[in-house]
Amino acid sequence: MKKWAVAVAILSVSGVAVAAAPSTHGEIPGVVGINHVGFTVPNEAQAVKFFHEVLGCEKAYEFGPFEDKKGDLMKKMLNVNPRAVIDHLTMMRCGEGSNIEIFQYTAPDQKTTYPLNSDMGGFHIAFYVKNEDAAVKKARELGLRVLEGPVPIKTGPAAGQTVNYVIAPWGQQLELISYPKGMAYEHDTKVRLWAPQAGY
Repeated sequence: MKKWAVAVAILSVSGVAVAAAPSTHGEIPGVVGINHVGFTVPNEAQAVKFFHEVLGCEKAYEFGPFEDKKGDLMKKMLNVNPRAVIDHLTMMRCGEGSNIEIFQYTAPDQKTTYPLNSDMGGFHIAFYVKNEDAAVKKARELGLRVLEGPVPIKTGPAAGQTVNYVIAPWGQQLELISYPKGMAYEHDTKVRLWAPQAGY
């Protein structure tokens, strides 16, 4: 019996409801890379201004609103409340890396607090910077909440990187990270994490 089928059988016997599991193994074909990271903010205009002025991201396009006033397209397409409305969204390109998609939603069952990293669904967005100390100093000068750091990682596979969390004005967790000379894991594998100035 395939491992997905075993997992479903075990959870079904235990009385835990599970979603239908894949019936085959293997990768989704044609995956090239991460196109964007999407997230919802309380004030999209504020967030767009922040990501542009503080992190140098550039707006590519925007649109909205998007909704289905009578049907259930929003539920079927996006797994949100059928009456949810995407008031507006903006897609931005950030430096030499990937893109971010910033949403402002209205929904009857909307939660308005950000999860911590330790919560289910917790997340952060890490921005690679060329000079960690200079980046963190500027974040402090801008009045951002800057957590403990910069913290240099000196042991383990991540040795060589320096990290510092900062909090956006609306509570979103961001990370400034740098590893200009690479990391220790590179001695053990051919896989390389992406970093712009390292040429990865």
